[in-house]
Amino acid sequence: MQKIETMSGKLYLIPTTLGDENPFNVIPAHVKDLVQNIKFYFVENVRSARRFLKKIDSDINIDELTFFEINKRTRHVDMVEFIENVAGTNDMGVVSEAGCPGVADPGAEVVSTAHKKGIEVRPIVGPSSILLSLMASGLNGQNFSFDGYLPIKHPGRGKTLKYMEQSAMKHDQTHIFIETPYRNNSLMSDLVRSLDTRTRLCVACDLTLETEFIKTQTVGEWKNDLPDLYKRPAIFLIGR
Repeated sequence: MQKIETMSGKLYLIPTTLGDENPFNVIPAHVKDLVQNIKFYFVENVRSARRFLKKIDSDINIDELTFFEINKRTRHVDMVEFIENVAGTNDMGVVSEAGCPGVADPGAEVVSTAHKKGIEVRPIVGPSSILLSLMASGLNGQNFSFDGYLPIKHPGRGKTLKYMEQSAMKHDQTHIFIETPYRNNSLMSDLVRSLDTRTRLCVACDLTLETEFIKTQTVGEWKNDLPDLYKRPAIFLIGR
């Protein structure tokens, strides 16, 4: 068996806010000390990552930092090379676009590679829309599934919704899913049209923000109470 060489540099998973707010309302204060000592970052978008780090520490010298973008175009071999060149003696950070790195987030591949390279991984407490919405939903928090994005078009979306509903009823399992913000209202219409009127549906949007909205009721009750979710970050949960 090949021995994994342990590197002294650590990989810190640094959470970000879920919207435009004071980061220290939802992120531990010690993150400021942490970012002062990290010079290498994995990020989805360099511009938004730079803006976030500047909010954490207004005195940070952004030009001293090195960013490696992780997205659909990232080559795994390039990411591995970057880690190998940096991790020997340097700490690294992973910064998500929103919430916790590695959860419904491309940072998971960085974390997986770090483990294979013997790099210590340190997660930092922060907001997760998945957990916050589940906590506030009143639905089953002991048996749940995050299903990500649903199919955009019919009949795929309708079939997926019915499958999740059947699973929720049969196994008392909460299903959690999301949509691109500008398609939220369309999804909401599909939910009340496709699901049984007795199925419970939780809608949570603008989590942790002043405009936060969280409500759980039956699909039948939602039919006459549709909220306007257009371009608002939202997450949806169904259960029995």
